[in-house]
Amino acid sequence: MHIFTYGSLMFPEVWTRVVRGGYRSAPARLDGFARFAIRDETYPGMVPMARGSVQGVLYFDVAAEDVAALDAFEGEQYRRDTVHVTPDAGEVLVAGAYIYLLPENLSESPWRPEAFRMARFLETYCRDKLGE
Repeated sequence: MHIFTYGSLMFPEVWTRVVRGGYRSAPARLDGFARFAIRDETYPGMVPMARGSVQGVLYFDVAAEDVAALDAFEGEQYRRDTVHVTPDAGEVLVAGAYIYLLPENLSESPWRPEAFRMARFLETYCRDKLGE
């Protein structure tokens, strides 16, 4: 299964702490959604929005055991749905993407990857995986 990521999992430092396999990836776009900052968090939530578009990273052919690890990592605040993603250099592909289920927790501000606070995120959410 291909997996579209748009937040912390776009960054290899996080991705490699969650999955075991090595996967080819490419920049990609998902139309019909928008990504927002979550209040008091460093990671985003993505929700359907008719005229929205989200830039992210598409990982190709992710093994079932790594998809299960991603499901566990994302937790109950997200649901993996099937979406249609457009890689920067290719045709539309079917992929899984994690949709945020608590829109009341979203701020009105878009989440910006360049503002991601990696050290805080790793210390808070990947602490048990540091050094692996």
